Amino acid sequence: MGFLEKPIVRDLLLLVFGLALGVLAHYLVRIHLLPRLQKLLRKTRIKWDDVLFEQGVFGAAALLIPLVVMFRVTPFLTVLQGGAMQLLKVVAVTVVAVGLDRLLRAGLVIYNTFPISVRLPIKGVVQILQIALWAFAGTIIFSQLLGQSPWIFLSGLGAVSAVLLVVFQDTILAFFAGLQLTLNDQVRVGDWIEVPKYNADGSVVEVALHYVKVRNWDRSITTIPTHKLTGDSFVNWRGMFEGGGRRIKRSVLIDQTSVRFLDEELLERLSKIQLLQDYLARKTEEIAEYNRRHNIDESSLVNGRHLTNLGTFRAYLLAYLQNHPQINQDLILLVRQLPPTTNGLPMEIYAFTKDTAWVSHESVAADIFDHVLAIIPEFDLRVFQNPSGHDLARAVAEREVAIGLREN
Repeated sequence: MGFLEKPIVRDLLLLVFGLALGVLAHYLVRIHLLPRLQKLLRKTRIKWDDVLFEQGVFGAAALLIPLVVMFRVTPFLTVLQGGAMQLLKVVAVTVVAVGLDRLLRAGLVIYNTFPISVRLPIKGVVQILQIALWAFAGTIIFSQLLGQSPWIFLSGLGAVSAVLLVVFQDTILAFFAGLQLTLNDQVRVGDWIEVPKYNADGSVVEVALHYVKVRNWDRSITTIPTHKLTGDSFVNWRGMFEGGGRRIKRSVLIDQTSVRFLDEELLERLSKIQLLQDYLARKTEEIAEYNRRHNIDESSLVNGRHLTNLGTFRAYLLAYLQNHPQINQDLILLVRQLPPTTNGLPMEIYAFTKDTAWVSHESVAADIFDHVLAIIPEFDLRVFQNPSGHDLARAVAEREVAIGLREN
């Protein structure tokens, strides 16, 4: 018997021939067919096929060509047929699993192009499917290597279910937590959330199976376990953006010693302010009628009702905000006095800007309080602030000047 007539040598030559033929076929498809197909599909309006190419789905499909060739060659083997067939089945399962895994990733990318993906992220579901896919593929691979039916391994899963629960405890917990967050619409990609326990304050950039990734406003990244968001409290500012207004809740401190009744001179000066003209006319008539009806002795300001510079200032602020183009008039609009403190009397503005963007909101709020601080002296009011070194130096200088004048 010649060397080439030996069964083992014949089988090896057939395997080399089949492998070479499969590699050649794969090369022709990968280098020549797929690029032409990709150029053709890019001309279409549908973008899904582009995603399939980018995620390597077609590349994984091209790996099936060498397998088909080898499956055609294997029946001609004699000595190595059993081992070669078993190995080919293992490789085939692996290639199919890789292809399905890439298809799931491509499906996730395609899904994320739709607006509903913001409200219902499915990355966690896709990751669960990938885990199940590789667990099933691994079961089939082990069954082929051991020469046993895969159903034997699958039927034995019940016996090791307790072990699996321990091993995949975090994954199972994360899956149901992510499902709860999605179904209850608690977190979406793009939401601004605050989680003080994890020092997270920023925009959600990813909702995955095991974690929620938050890009903080200082550009750092905080990764929060998904199940922690269902067990701990956090703030989601989405309602503010959907509500059409961002709150201004800020006070200016008034020196309480500057509060007084309006005299004729101050009343005349304030009557020139357009936003106050209707208010002053109405209140002056109302107070005069009240005092006349109750026979009030107006020689003393203690008797009856009188306008104050603080109350008039509060009415001006309200009218100013009601006429401000950047303030949402459909939401709560309030100017109120807070309880007096040792640092003055807080006059609080409670309103909502139309623009909810952070930069625009802060700009509007700053413009409003620039105006408030500038017009306070017009009402003969003073802003309270603790004395600084400059205030003390000026007081000392004024005292020295006064002493010098008295001595002269």
